Amino acid sequence: MMGPKEFGRVAVLMGGSSAERDISLMSGGAVLAALRSSGIDAMAFDPAERSLCELPAEGIARAFIALHGRGGEDGSVQGMLDVLGIAYTGSGILASALALDKWRAKLVWQAAGLSTPACRLLEGGIEPAQIVAELGLPLFVKPAREGSSLGAARVDTATELSTAYAAAARRDRLVLVERFISGTEVTVPFLADKALPVVRIEAPDGLYDYQNKYFSDATRYHCPSGLPDELEKTLQSVTLQAARLLGCRGWGRADLIVDDEGEAWLLEINTAPGMTGHSLVPMSAAAAGIDFPSLCRLILETARHGD
Repeated sequence: MMGPKEFGRVAVLMGGSSAERDISLMSGGAVLAALRSSGIDAMAFDPAERSLCELPAEGIARAFIALHGRGGEDGSVQGMLDVLGIAYTGSGILASALALDKWRAKLVWQAAGLSTPACRLLEGGIEPAQIVAELGLPLFVKPAREGSSLGAARVDTATELSTAYAAAARRDRLVLVERFISGTEVTVPFLADKALPVVRIEAPDGLYDYQNKYFSDATRYHCPSGLPDELEKTLQSVTLQAARLLGCRGWGRADLIVDDEGEAWLLEINTAPGMTGHSLVPMSAAAAGIDFPSLCRLILETARHGD
């Protein structure tokens, strides 16, 4: 790995103004402590409190993006850092915007022949009977450009659709409804051009929502996953292919469902995953023999600007 001084001064971008601000502060705080423990000159920087234009005056050479959701993962911060000429972790403008927009990401994967649940985009209203006739039940409703399962809900009857739609629409004017795939929930992180070990998730009542992701001790994570070796390799291969199709780089994490027949269904890709105590990328990296400070340094090594 690079020596601490080779990174120059590093800004850990955290907080921001998205609905995931609190989680971002947790991620950023953990990354900041890890980088400093490795002897790297790192500072916290909250774009909600200071302009990114102040970064050059701080002597920042690299930025570790620990921002989640809109304003952090949607390409806007990436574009500003490109203008400033500051290298940053994670994907560039286009890939970041595509990955955060679950609907457009699914269109890309569908065009390439990758399996992702059938869906419809809802704008301005819904016709429950028509949606159920088209996609069946159960369904999953979520904001198209939100993260951490905020505003998302499983729908088991047509009468629940209106309530779920209203909750999602409060967070995004674009609402996605997709066929619910029953099976095993997994996540596959990637670092540079390699997939890390698969993490199998067991959430209470099969509901991996905001509370169970970040604050519940009842959710169980399995890494090694316990899945057959051939299936694990397939999941890793699908993840890398899905990331390349969107143009992702550096690091990230794909969320998938494995159905009862063993088919892998892509749900989404996160280009700036969580780095909290409940986060899955550090868990997977640890299974590969990479401790948290080393993981943060390896991610920082991938920093670049421009697409």
